[in-house]
Amino acid sequence: MKRYNYLTYFLIVVAAAFLAACNPSKEDQLKKLKAQQAELVKQIATLEKELEGGKKETARMKEVVTTELAPRKFEKYVQTQGAVEATDNIMISAKTAGVITNVYVREGDMVVKGQTLALIDNTLTLRGIDEVKAGLELANTIYVRQKNLWEQKIGTEVQYLQAKNSKESLEKKLATLEEQLDMSKIKSLITGVVDEVTAKVGQNAAPGQPAFRVINNNNLKITAKISEAYLNSVKKGNKAEISFSDYDKKLEGPVNFVGRNIDPLSRSFAVEIKVPSNADLRPNMTAVVKVIFSSVPAALCVPINVVQDINGEKIVYVAESNGTQLVARKKVVKIDGVYDNYAQITSGLTKGDKIITVGYQGLNDGELIKI
Repeated sequence: MKRYNYLTYFLIVVAAAFLAACNPSKEDQLKKLKAQQAELVKQIATLEKELEGGKKETARMKEVVTTELAPRKFEKYVQTQGAVEATDNIMISAKTAGVITNVYVREGDMVVKGQTLALIDNTLTLRGIDEVKAGLELANTIYVRQKNLWEQKIGTEVQYLQAKNSKESLEKKLATLEEQLDMSKIKSLITGVVDEVTAKVGQNAAPGQPAFRVINNNNLKITAKISEAYLNSVKKGNKAEISFSDYDKKLEGPVNFVGRNIDPLSRSFAVEIKVPSNADLRPNMTAVVKVIFSSVPAALCVPINVVQDINGEKIVYVAESNGTQLVARKKVVKIDGVYDNYAQITSGLTKGDKIITVGYQGLNDGELIKI
């Protein structure tokens, strides 16, 4: 109304000036100016109405954020918890019973296969070996002489055979005693690092009783359990990604074993993943295992949160042009798997679609929007 008053005042001033300047038929001039004034007032009212309507329409538009749909790598995987295992993780015990007289290694020592780690009391065995060796020396002498006589056809065959049998019996007994002497040594079965020493001097050792643990980190694997729902998906050779809570590096390795037996309690099956040798890994470390069983290099994917379930249909809203305006369009889609918070779209969307990722809640098909 202020704009109308200013204009009226301006027109009156102009009319007065005009009438003052030239004074032919003042009534006609006044009538003409009033007609012009009425036309201007009408035009002003029309413009104000249009401006007011435009503001209301803009206020009704919902603000949204869009992302252009582009192909991306999409991997299907199953994630579970596993543990590090060393294939060469051996508990070593004595082969014979006896008292430990010497321990030659301690934790952290490098040992090679066959190296003696401890010694069990072998005094009686050594005495027996000395006695047998003395007897064997005499038996050998008698055997040689009897053999020479027999070859000269002197003496009887029985004497020769008795001498031979006596020598061979003592040789076998010596071999047995030497084997017993070797069994008195607790030896490492693999090359590796001594991780645990339970054997102590003066302690009684027995077969099956742990004395040492030796570990070789050159042959590591990850063992894990996977739900039976993925039994037909996970295959030998699938790539696996392994991460650790206390180790900032990620490892990759192939699945080299897939169990076929289903655990009746956990309803899961076992898998093993071969991993590279790594001095930072320790047996029984907890690992997060992600086994990738399918990979699509160029899939159409959208954040799973933008997919709405409405009346049993999966709905995604996209922004489309409608003349000079933008409107929201409802798209019914089909998805094939959800991984890393992204859903793979198999139908309903095309490359280049502008997916509404913010402000999609409560939208209606054809509703005006602005970015």
